[in-house]
Amino acid sequence: MVFQPFDPAPPPFRRRFKAIPVRTLLPNLITLLALCAGLTAIRLAVEAKLELALAAIVFAALLDGIDGRVARMLKGTSKFGAELDSLADFVNFGVAPALILYFWGLHELKSAGWIAALVFAICAGLRLARFNVMIDDPNKPAWAADFFTGIPAPAGAITVLLPIYLYFLGVTTSLAVIWLTFAYTLAIALLMVSRLPVFSGKRVGKRVPPEMVLPVFVVVVLFVALLISYPWVVLTIGALVYLAFLPFGWLAYRENVRKDAEALAAGTPAGTTEAPFQPPADDGDSDSDRPSRLN
Repeated sequence: MVFQPFDPAPPPFRRRFKAIPVRTLLPNLITLLALCAGLTAIRLAVEAKLELALAAIVFAALLDGIDGRVARMLKGTSKFGAELDSLADFVNFGVAPALILYFWGLHELKSAGWIAALVFAICAGLRLARFNVMIDDPNKPAWAADFFTGIPAPAGAITVLLPIYLYFLGVTTSLAVIWLTFAYTLAIALLMVSRLPVFSGKRVGKRVPPEMVLPVFVVVVLFVALLISYPWVVLTIGALVYLAFLPFGWLAYRENVRKDAEALAAGTPAGTTEAPFQPPADDGDSDSDRPSRLN
């Protein structure tokens, strides 16, 4: 037959894409809320509302700490969520803190201040890019999951804003303080892209003993109350304590390397491959659990 007979019944409708479960959308919504907080922090910094800008960065860091955990609990991990998380982290913890520092005081150094802000934002982007290409490293030992490589992006953003916390506590912003801020910003930027092993804390809090449930509730409520009532004191102490504990992470990492080397020399399985030990590549996006979002 030259022409096929006409069929008045239309073909059945077929979906080009299958429906997406709601459990997959929730972690991405949390990431988008964090991105909105970071962008809002930039606007508030331009308007010289530094207190609210810093609050927005802290809020973004808190959201970044739970989006990956929510994705893992709901089994809603996805490649899209991981990439969205990387982009949000670059804006929230790279671009936003750099601009806040620049509008606060680094602008007084003119081009030098802008260079410091630029270097910090670029280092945050490089750190995230390094993590994305090294996430599937098969040579990592089992204990490497306890460490980040370099300061994670959220921690870098919280610690680099330390000069502004001190400013709100009464430290004057002289030209010498601004130059110290310049050097401090570059130091934190270099620590972010360094190979320094840093405790990740990802395995902390996965299981809570029954007798510790109520104390954990009390500690969390107390911390939130202190953060709201005395934000600059809490953030200053937190940043200083975090920086003081960085050497302990390096010492713990070297101890694990030593134990594995002794196990290999004795001929006992050490749970690692024969490749040279390298610090684990991670984005540290605060316990964002990005590896789980790639499943």
